[in-house]
Amino acid sequence: MDIQQVSAPSRAPSAGVVHINIRLTDGYTIISNRLSQHRGLSLLAIGLGTHIQSLPDGWRVGVKALAAIFPESEARIAAALRELEQHGFLRRIRERVGGGKLATRTESYNHPEAAVRGRGRELMRERVAAPLAVPAAEPATASEPVRVPAPESEPVRVLEPEPEPEPVPEPEPVRVAVPEPVPVSAPVDPVPGPRLVPTPTAPRKSRPPLPAPQHPTEALCAAAADLLAGLRRTAPAFLLSEEDVRGLVPGVAAWLERGARPDAVRAAITEDPPVPLRHPAKLLRHRLAALLPPPLPAAVPVVPLQNCDDCDRAFRSSVPGCCRECRDARAGAGGAAWLGLSA
Repeated sequence: MDIQQVSAPSRAPSAGVVHINIRLTDGYTIISNRLSQHRGLSLLAIGLGTHIQSLPDGWRVGVKALAAIFPESEARIAAALRELEQHGFLRRIRERVGGGKLATRTESYNHPEAAVRGRGRELMRERVAAPLAVPAAEPATASEPVRVPAPESEPVRVLEPEPEPEPVPEPEPVRVAVPEPVPVSAPVDPVPGPRLVPTPTAPRKSRPPLPAPQHPTEALCAAAADLLAGLRRTAPAFLLSEEDVRGLVPGVAAWLERGARPDAVRAAITEDPPVPLRHPAKLLRHRLAALLPPPLPAAVPVVPLQNCDDCDRAFRSSVPGCCRECRDARAGAGGAAWLGLSA
């Protein structure tokens, strides 16, 4: 007996895109995957190229005409057109029209590689079909004797032929070098730009150590622990364990010791986190070390005001006593008494 074949409909994927396609009979355009899935073009350039390929011949596709239809600015549309032209999907040619004016003709290609190969073959045919040639000179022939009839009364005389001239050497034909046809190869993909992500084998920079306060106190460490434990109130993604809080307390304490306010510390270490946030403790450790503010400059001591014991005027001094004028007057009076002078 034959084995029964059981056919079941394919299950839809559990994740990713699922296409719900309806057969179209009008109002559609065939777009090549070379454009729709190009890895070197931006999404704006891919969409603009798709729009241009869906337009009929003769439609204006200038920067101002496209900016009047779409919400993008003229600068972004011009950049997208340059991308399409760089990768071969567009070709803009300026032609002279009647009245001495110039017009721009835009050619849109759905297969840039095939178009480049076709232009290369046409150029090669034009070069080979019109080679330069110089016709060879005709060789000189020896002259035959000329017989001149004489009058009847005189005998006929035969003129002796002139001596034959020396043969002139035939000029050799000039050989013109015809350029060899250059093989047109398929266009090579543009050279990728610089790699922004380091390779796995690249040497990694040493991470800066977690800062610590110079004069740790119990109150300072308690304030740092409270700040870390309360981060989940304002930033729910930063839910830390007790071990993470104990490991990060010295870094927050160093910020508080340098005069940073708790709300400023909270905003600096939790603002604009990556999505998704996989390791909040590692991110906090990096920001606490990399964004550590400098210590506050030393405060200039303020000299207090004192009242003079003699004249009761105010003057600045670290100790009470007399002002400078009263001290000078006392010094002058003491000197006069020592010399035995009287007023």
